[in-house]
Amino acid sequence: MSADRWSWTLTGATVAGVAALYLPIVQRTVPGGDSGRLQLSRVFVYTSSQSERELITAACELGVAHPPGYPLFTMLAFLAIHLLPGSSPAHSINVLCALLGAGASGTLCYTVCRLARPGPGAVLAGGLFAMSRLVWQWSTVAEVFSLNNFFVGLLFSLLACFDKAENVAWKTKFALWGALCCGLGLCNQHTLVVYVLVIVPWVLLQLYTHNAKSEGKVNLVEMLQRHCAVVLLFAAMVSLYSVFFAWRANLDIEKPLLLGVVERFWLQADAGICVLAGVGLSWAVCWLEKRLGWYAVWTTGAWLLTAGLLSQMIHANYRECDQSSNEVVEKFAREVVFSFPNDSVVLTRGDLPGNTLRYLHYCQGLRPDLSLVDQEMMTYRWYVSKLHRHLPRVKFPGHLWDPVNTEKKNSFNIEQFLQHNTHRPVFVCIGLSEGDPSWERTFSRWPWGVCEQLVPVTVHLHPEVWAHRTQHLYNWSQPHDSFPPGSWERVANEEMWQARMKIAFFLFDLAERMEGEAQTRLYDLSYNFYCQIVDAQADYPSNWDKNLALAAERLLRSGGGSREPDSLLSRSIRHFGRYLQREPMDPQRQAIRSAMTHLRKERERLRDSQRQKH
Repeated sequence: MSADRWSWTLTGATVAGVAALYLPIVQRTVPGGDSGRLQLSRVFVYTSSQSERELITAACELGVAHPPGYPLFTMLAFLAIHLLPGSSPAHSINVLCALLGAGASGTLCYTVCRLARPGPGAVLAGGLFAMSRLVWQWSTVAEVFSLNNFFVGLLFSLLACFDKAENVAWKTKFALWGALCCGLGLCNQHTLVVYVLVIVPWVLLQLYTHNAKSEGKVNLVEMLQRHCAVVLLFAAMVSLYSVFFAWRANLDIEKPLLLGVVERFWLQADAGICVLAGVGLSWAVCWLEKRLGWYAVWTTGAWLLTAGLLSQMIHANYRECDQSSNEVVEKFAREVVFSFPNDSVVLTRGDLPGNTLRYLHYCQGLRPDLSLVDQEMMTYRWYVSKLHRHLPRVKFPGHLWDPVNTEKKNSFNIEQFLQHNTHRPVFVCIGLSEGDPSWERTFSRWPWGVCEQLVPVTVHLHPEVWAHRTQHLYNWSQPHDSFPPGSWERVANEEMWQARMKIAFFLFDLAERMEGEAQTRLYDLSYNFYCQIVDAQADYPSNWDKNLALAAERLLRSGGGSREPDSLLSRSIRHFGRYLQREPMDPQRQAIRSAMTHLRKERERLRDSQRQKH
């Protein structure tokens, strides 16, 4: 078999093998990350204040994603929704990304075939890249990284073909295709520019020196072996990218969620490293053959090494990368979106609630009675102008949300917005901007699961009625602490667990501002709700223990309500102790230990007093 045919055979086999591994385990629902940040096309456009979960909804109606806009990915995703089979728009785009990921591995395989020769080194390069945890993880969800990986691999392949070309005409042809690849790649992800800045001068230099040599002039690079020069070029690209990204990345990677954001950008360097590994294995086999002979022995050994390494990587990463049954983020969004009363206005904030709600609302058509308004986006004049047209029943008292110099800018603060929309229930998910506290003058926030309802202060709160109404909003069965740190699934699960105690915390906070019987009644209600949620769970967030201990202590100080003092003291001591066991490094640990000592003394005095009476 000729080298070209063998190269294409290995490339096709690599793509097919990776696709067969990826496709069955792609996520069938909306994932976390940029893929889930969801926006309505023609209405919503991303700003830099938002950074995740958007691409699927932008593709649903050919909208505009966050900078740099990702026009190519959006158009491909739009086609995937209409052409690829899938149970949902999210599933179809996830399938597209899996195919692009398989294509990326094939381009790396072909690159090594051209740089060295077809064989185990080529399969190692493609397989090593595809089976690595990060690449695998981000190739089975709707993200731009698989398309960027494909363009990186395609650029590498064209670079290798350019290097192999024997005449100026073919070199020019591959250079033009490479230029097109650079342009399309930069339409998808700007990090590719680091490679482009290295490749373009090298290609121009090669074209110049090749022309010089053909005209009998001095070849500026004739002292370098061509293949070694290309390999050094790959090493330079990887090194430059790694140094540049390490310099520019300013997120705190000590936090798991931010580490997850940063590590996705390592994929581009990983592609170059895998090519170098594949070329190294191919060159090692050639060197051993020339030195010792026995070509079949070294080739067989290289194939066995490649197969063993890839098998080990599949075994190590398959379970973690299998997202076929992962529905956590979409289930979170469904629970939230169906909890709102009819005809509600929902002010979204942050990545998780706002953008998953948009996906269900705009891509799947759920809850058309709701009006979703992004808080950060309201600070843009064009956004408010468009919402005037698309959400006519939402009243905007100005051109944009800006609490400073409202009359001069014809802007509005959040209080004015709420006052103009009192005809509809208004909710915030999750929280309001700290920069505009104007709502506090005339509105209150009442807990509503992971969200809160903004209610005029003139409306009287009936704590028992409100607690009964909001206590069982969601049907959430995921165990606590059941997802890895840094994952959006963990964030969604934590929000749902904390939502269970929001009404108890709200009543406790309300009691802190009361006096007399009203305070005791609210402390008693808060304590009862804390006891219910804590006693019903075998495992729960550690802050529940601290909150329950505080609620018991406050109820005791306010008179005890219907509870026995001994019971309240014991509860407070027990749950303070459990909290310190689970959070031994809490900054308030000394104060908590002092409080426990004081509570134990009080309990002993109480029990001594009771024994003396009997």
